[in-house]
Amino acid sequence: MKRFVLLDTTPIPDNGGALCLFEYGEDFVIKIQGGDGGQLMNTRMHGSEDALAQIPCTKVASRPNPRVLIGGLGMGFTLASALKHLGKNGEVVVAERVP
Repeated sequence: MKRFVLLDTTPIPDNGGALCLFEYGEDFVIKIQGGDGGQLMNTRMHGSEDALAQIPCTKVASRPNPRVLIGGLGMGFTLASALKHLGKNGEVVVAERVP
């Protein structure tokens, strides 16, 4: 039987609770502790994270040396999608509020 196993926790600035990383069987889940709580993202379903990069990056990929900014690494799916759709001359900068 699968169960959530807490791997690590980090506080969210300004008393915003905490981000908690869990292992759930073969998947990983990030949940928010405190406030409204709830699941933020997981490794099983990440279509919205992929599309978040695919849609804008395909529009700028033909520009010389395209560069995009991603707010937060999360589980890395948006970053992977951005790199894929920007091509070899693209650059991605990730700004992280919660290291």
